[in-house]
Parts: sequence; C-alpha cells; structure tokens
Amino acid sequence: MKDAKHFFLVTADPKLEGGLRALWPEDEVKWTCFGRGTSALEFLFAEPPDLLVVDEQLPDLAGADLIRLIKGENVYRQLPVVLCLNDEAVAEALDFSTLEVDDFLVKPFSPSIAKGRLILAYHRSTRELDASPLTKLPGNTSIIHKIQDLIDRREDFALAYIDLDHFKSFNDKYGFSRGDEVLLMTARVIVNSIRGFMGGSTFVGHVGGDDFVFIVPPDKAENACRQVIDNFDSIVPHFYDQEDRARGAIHSLDRRGKEQVFPLMAISIAVVMNRDGKLKHYGEASQIAMNLKKEAKKNPRSCYVVDKRLGA
Repeated sequence: MKDAKHFFLVTADPKLEGGLRALWPEDEVKWTCFGRGTSALEFLFAEPPDLLVVDEQLPDLAGADLIRLIKGENVYRQLPVVLCLNDEAVAEALDFSTLEVDDFLVKPFSPSIAKGRLILAYHRSTRELDASPLTKLPGNTSIIHKIQDLIDRREDFALAYIDLDHFKSFNDKYGFSRGDEVLLMTARVIVNSIRGFMGGSTFVGHVGGDDFVFIVPPDKAENACRQVIDNFDSIVPHFYDQEDRARGAIHSLDRRGKEQVFPLMAISIAVVMNRDGKLKHYGEASQIAMNLKKEAKKNPRSCYVVDKRLGA
C-alpha cells in the first residue's frame, strides 16, 4: 500500500485501537476511530473509507448488525469490512454465508497476522470489484450488471445518467486536484440525495470521469432528479474563486488569445423509464440516455429530461 490509505475502526476497546494503530505509520494508514456504531454511520456515508474494521462488541449494537446496516446500502456493498471477534466460539455461531464481511480476526491476534489479513481484505476488494478509486462508488461493470439484472427480472425502474456540464473548463483553470474535489462532492450529493428515495432497485454508480448513474423506482425519479439538482447547484459555486463566483463564469484565453467565457458547472440528467419489461438489454437504455443527454445539454442550467416512451 504505497499511497496513504484511510481506514475506519469501530470499537470501544482501547487495546484493540492501540494495536491496530501501531501496525502502520500514519503516513501509510490513517485511522479514524469511533466508539459507537451509530457514530460511524454518519461519517461513513459522508466520507467512505478504504477499509472498515468493526469490533463485534459495541456499546450500542452488535458489530454484525452494524455491518448489515452498512451493507444494506447498495452503494457501500463494495466496501471491504473486517470483523473482530472476542473468541472462536463467536466465529462458530455467526453465519458467514449471509454476513457480508471480507475477513475476520479472533482476539488475541498477532500484529503480523492482523496486518496481513487487513492488507489482503483491502487488495481483494480492489481486485474483485470495479469501484471507482476516487469516489468508491460501483464502476461500469457493476452498473451494467445491475441494469441487466433488473431488466432480466422485469422490474420497473428509472435509470438516470448524470453528466457535469463545463467540468473541463473548470479543470483547465483550477487543476485536476480541485476537479477531483468536485467529483467527490458530486458523488456525495447523489448518494445522500438518493438515500431519501430508498427502494429495492435503488443504486448509485460512477461510470467514470464526470459521468454518474442512479436507479430509483419510476415514481421517485423526478423528485430524485430535483433533489440532486438543488443540492448540486447550492454547493458547486463554492468551488470557484470569489471573482469567478461573483460574475457567474470563468473567463479565459484560448491559444489565439481570444477570450472565452464558460458558465459555472451545471448538471444534466437523462432519465430512462422501464416499465412492464419494455427494455430487453442494458444497451437500449444507454442509447436512449445518450439522445436524452443531448437534449438536456441544450439548457445552460442544471436540468433533467425524462424519456416516457417506455413509461406508463
């Protein structure tokens, strides 16, 4: 693990916390520790870690129940989780066929074993899943599988493709680092907005770059779009310097010295409705969305366009 990683630990056991913190220097692994499971949930959804370690015994709820709560959020099913158990009897009593953990440790454990198991859990998840390294959201392969699975099961759903407008001009002026901050903000806005519209088919993914998707029940789609747009539009101006924010645009010179004006970033959403098994393949949804996005981008402001040909 060459780059510094961010691990979360949920435990009320200071001995466990001290032992895990001692495994790596702080410039290799940064630990954020929580004494209660409910305290960890709020931060987890706002800033997903690279790996989560959960003590089975917590003051407010069982570690296994905390993991079920987290994994119940489809967005975080790819997050690698290691469960710490007090003894082997607890391990024997747990049903690992239904508990979505990537590994477990039984106390007391040696530092070398703990370090090796945590490294394996982290790298196993990055190998097996195509999560975006920046946003931690499911990537293109997971997105395709999710859409096709819903189609095959003939479930009704609304699939929204999201694209940032004028993101390249922001990147060109402010640099990739600030661009990444915008992408992280966008991911969190989408996740936190969609969490209010939870349903069996709810899903959020990061296609790549400034392209995202979310899936909600058809009757929730337009409200979800409005929520995402309102939240994005209220936050994104703060990523610009005061001068650009005041005039509502970026002014720059092209290679010929001609001034160019780019509006502040906006968000375009293309929504494909699938009812009564009308879609047969995920490629159909993708093609419809591409055409819808062209319509959405004609509006300089944040907006959404819904295709109702496959709707009711």
